[in-house]
Amino acid sequence: MERKHRIQLVSFFILISAGALATQGYIPELEKKIKDTYSTISNSTRVADLRNDEPAPIEIEVPIPRVIPPIPEDLITKEYDKHLYAAEYNGFGLIQSEDHFNKLIEEKKLVPISKGAGYEVMKLTHSHPYITSYSKTILEELGLAFQVLTDDESYFTLTSVTRTPDQQKSLRRRNRNATNGISSHSYGASFDISYIRFNGKKSWSRKNQKKLEKILNEFEKSGKIFFIKERKQSCYHVTVR
Repeated sequence: MERKHRIQLVSFFILISAGALATQGYIPELEKKIKDTYSTISNSTRVADLRNDEPAPIEIEVPIPRVIPPIPEDLITKEYDKHLYAAEYNGFGLIQSEDHFNKLIEEKKLVPISKGAGYEVMKLTHSHPYITSYSKTILEELGLAFQVLTDDESYFTLTSVTRTPDQQKSLRRRNRNATNGISSHSYGASFDISYIRFNGKKSWSRKNQKKLEKILNEFEKSGKIFFIKERKQSCYHVTVR
């Protein structure tokens, strides 16, 4: 019975670590924490196995890696073009209207986000808290990585997510720094992360900002995202590839 319990514990740990499988390869601190935790549990399991003289095989299903296309250099005239290209490839095309947006929700091509490990979405006025399923997976990996580099209770804040064309026009009238024309936010693959708001409070934390930017840099190097630091809006504009 004890051996069965330990095997279930290891299996459970593997399952809850599934969201971080892609992350652990390129964030050393996260990789070390997962390995140390797994090593502690699995070593206890080996002792139980030796005592009962029975094998304890554990099967791990490895997910098929996502194919990320290269960005055509002839399409890039500025950094933001990479975001537009990636957003279009990652999603389902441009959201045309509110009706189209609602249809995508009904078809579950857009999924809701509110709060998870390492992140929260603030009350939105010019966007909707919905993104593509794959974009949500990457967001959850970002949140997990942030907690590993800070502590288990820390989280960052999303200040803008998916916009319809009408919302983009409205935002442009209110904020002259908003993109004039098509925005990557209108594909369900982009979101803004504040670098002056952590743990639900608007405050300056150079330490948390540097850790968040380190994570974003690692994710960009791995080919998972593009990001731009928007100083006037005090946020990182992130687009999932």
